[in-house]
Formats: sequence, structure tokens, C-alpha cells
Amino acid sequence: MPRSEARVATDRPARYAKQLAAHLGRRIETSFSAETGRGTLTFGAGTATLEAQADALLLTVEGERENLPGLEDVVGRHLVRFGARDELVVEWHRDNGEPGLVHRNDEPEA
Repeated sequence: MPRSEARVATDRPARYAKQLAAHLGRRIETSFSAETGRGTLTFGAGTATLEAQADALLLTVEGERENLPGLEDVVGRHLVRFGARDELVVEWHRDNGEPGLVHRNDEPEA
């Protein structure tokens, strides 16, 4: 299955994974385990896995090749919004070498 990955540097990876799963859980099936630091998001077009590591949140999306940009967008956009204060950057890398989307908070601070 085609896939894309992003490693998001943060000192609070489990917090962001939990927040992402809880927020998207209002619309799709999600899970998150605080004990393992792992979660899943199940979309109609594919799946995403979340893995809290020591200094980063590893994101992986899998789906048909044409669905990868949409999956990258939903996961990356929401995570960057939640992590605006920490200036999170989500840069996707697809398994076929194509560049993925890049998400960062470009909104000026109020």
C-alpha cells in the first residue's frame, strides 16, 4: 500500500498524538494508547498511524496513491494548528520519492 511519513520534532509527542486522535475521533474511528504512545486514525480513503517517540511524533499515512495528498493534508493541517505555539512543521515524504505536502503555521500572531 502506498505510504507517506513525517517525523515532527516536538518535546510533547504523546500529547499531540492524543489530541489529534481525540479531535478527529468526532468524525472517524480513532484510537490512542497512552501506555504505548501509539494511535490510529481510520479514514474512508486510508489510515494514519501515530507513534510518540522520545523527541518526535512519527506520522504515517497509507492509502491509494491518489488519496495520499488528502490524508497528508488532514493529518498535517490539524497537527500544525494544535501545535501553533510550538511552531510544529509537518513535512511528508512519500515512499515513491515524490515530495509530499509541507504544513507549517504561517498565520501571523495576534
